[in-house]
Amino acid sequence: MRIDLHAHSNASDGTDTPAELMSAAAAAGLDVVAITDHDTTAGWDEAFTARPTGLTIVPGVEFSCVHTAEDGRRISLHLLAYLIDPSDKQVQGEWERLRASRRTRAHAMVENLVAAGYPISWTRIDELAGGGSIGRPHLARALVEAGVVPDVDTAFRDVLSSRQRYYVRKADTDVFDALALVRAAGGVPVFAHPIARRRGPVVSDETIAAMAEAGLVGLEVDHPDHGPDDRAHAAGLARELDLIATGSSDYHGTNKPTGLGARLTTADQYERLLDLPTALRPVGD
Repeated sequence: MRIDLHAHSNASDGTDTPAELMSAAAAAGLDVVAITDHDTTAGWDEAFTARPTGLTIVPGVEFSCVHTAEDGRRISLHLLAYLIDPSDKQVQGEWERLRASRRTRAHAMVENLVAAGYPISWTRIDELAGGGSIGRPHLARALVEAGVVPDVDTAFRDVLSSRQRYYVRKADTDVFDALALVRAAGGVPVFAHPIARRRGPVVSDETIAAMAEAGLVGLEVDHPDHGPDDRAHAAGLARELDLIATGSSDYHGTNKPTGLGARLTTADQYERLLDLPTALRPVGD
């Protein structure tokens, strides 16, 4: 089986509509794909309706989280929540808070960029988001479209990173609060790209162990932002902590170069996930 458990649509920061994402998953030869937009389930219904025969959909969400390290550093991290009850009131309230923060933060960053002379506009960025959750990838696409930078990666590195003066911090959920929310809503929490050092600081092994004690179920071991040594280390942690080891592309359409199915979850690890009690079940034939 070809199983990719992390993909985004334009309901958050991908470029494919949910229907296009399902078509792309089938074209990539996937048997199972998870739709995991940031802090929203807005793409689920369209994905279910457009599901090609033979493709199984795992509905999920990617929580934007933060952990404050012992030295006081705020470390950003993401938690994938599979098969969660989307009607849970506490979860819905937190997602709404995060989406509102993303919009406010993006607006402030656009104002900073416009004031510095960058030829972009809020109207265009809103159009690029298509009514979905707005994030830095939409600002990056606007900068590429305006000819300021050659590609999205350059936009993030040279203009939109936390080291640049245009950056505005977004609201996030404390990761231990997120774990409690996900478990209470019948979801399966998996730590996304836990050792993606190219994105910034990562949490310690001790923190991951504490997350496992608090209800973490899995680690995304095989991810495009993990080098060979990081994959090996994450795999060792998963074995040591008895966590499900997943693999996924973290597909974002044209916003990132990695295609669907570039990284995969093995069938035995997927079965471990399905054996857990959850609020929902995958949607398939």
